[in-house]
Amino acid sequence: MSQPIIYLAATGHGFGHAVRMASVASAIKTLNPNTLLILVTTAPRWLLESYIEGDFIHRPRAFDVGVIQADSLRMDKIATLEKMQEIFKKQRALIASEVNFIQTNKVGLILADIPPLMAPIAKAAGVPCWMMGNFGWDFIYQDWGQEFQGIIDWITQCYQQCDRLFRLPMAEPMTAFKTIMDVGLTGGNPRYSEATLRNQFNLTCPPEKTILLTFGGLGLQAIPYHNINQFPDWQFITFDRQSPDLPNLIKVTNTGYRPVDFMPLCGRVVSKPGFSTFAEAMRLEVPIVSLTRDDFAEASFLLEGIQNYSYHQIIDTKQFYQSNWDFLHNSPEKPCLEMTLPKNGSEVIANEVINYVI
Repeated sequence: MSQPIIYLAATGHGFGHAVRMASVASAIKTLNPNTLLILVTTAPRWLLESYIEGDFIHRPRAFDVGVIQADSLRMDKIATLEKMQEIFKKQRALIASEVNFIQTNKVGLILADIPPLMAPIAKAAGVPCWMMGNFGWDFIYQDWGQEFQGIIDWITQCYQQCDRLFRLPMAEPMTAFKTIMDVGLTGGNPRYSEATLRNQFNLTCPPEKTILLTFGGLGLQAIPYHNINQFPDWQFITFDRQSPDLPNLIKVTNTGYRPVDFMPLCGRVVSKPGFSTFAEAMRLEVPIVSLTRDDFAEASFLLEGIQNYSYHQIIDTKQFYQSNWDFLHNSPEKPCLEMTLPKNGSEVIANEVINYVI
């Protein structure tokens, strides 16, 4: 039997798309260790390695930009439009170059999250293109002004060429896609025991007084860490290398650790709206404290999702930046719905992929 070769492309916007693609890649490796995975993303290799055990090829290429941002909340719409227009103008060369790579390496299937150009690339290469996501970039750009309309129309035309979409929970309708399969939450599983992490990082507080602060790959500027001084008998965990040295702030700088590894020790995860962080917390049933975000269309679906399916608190940016974080003294609200979301999205997608290529 020949070795299955799968090409997995993820938008390099932040870390979230790469994380959920890597979680699927890990599930594929578990089902069939012989599979050759080609991870195509500008996300760093260390991030992929923190999810995927075993060998894979990392091909740092960008076929979209998502949104160009200064941090996880501040967007540069003008720069985003200029870069997407540049990709549009260069699409023939980009397609030709990648078709050559795909055919030379005998790729059997493309899975993308969710660069639009991958569908035309796959079509030109004669390889099926499947996608996964909870939104398309046409949806994100639709409220950004008439100057984006040409790019939106092009993105929609690209998505219409996709053979199959795995639509994740907390999704916009994604009507450009013709064939849709709804799946559950994606994400990684904790790699370390709670005892190991407690010992290594001197985590002595109970979960209800342990808070994980995580704001995605782009982070946030000017997090008011001084508020931690209001909670001397609590512990806070951050992956922010620029955070100050405070006695009850644990700084995780080793790239072998991920936020999901610490979630079981925490009573709450404080974050901005982001699918991968929300999904991993929901899979582990850890309450979520989320900032609001009015300028990114996905956010309303994510916030509705945690209100329906997770213990949650939703705070505005003023409460986060200008208060003493008194919201931490309040209990999270119960989910509005009694039903829960399926937690096996990574495994379901991986199983479909393996069944196709073998």
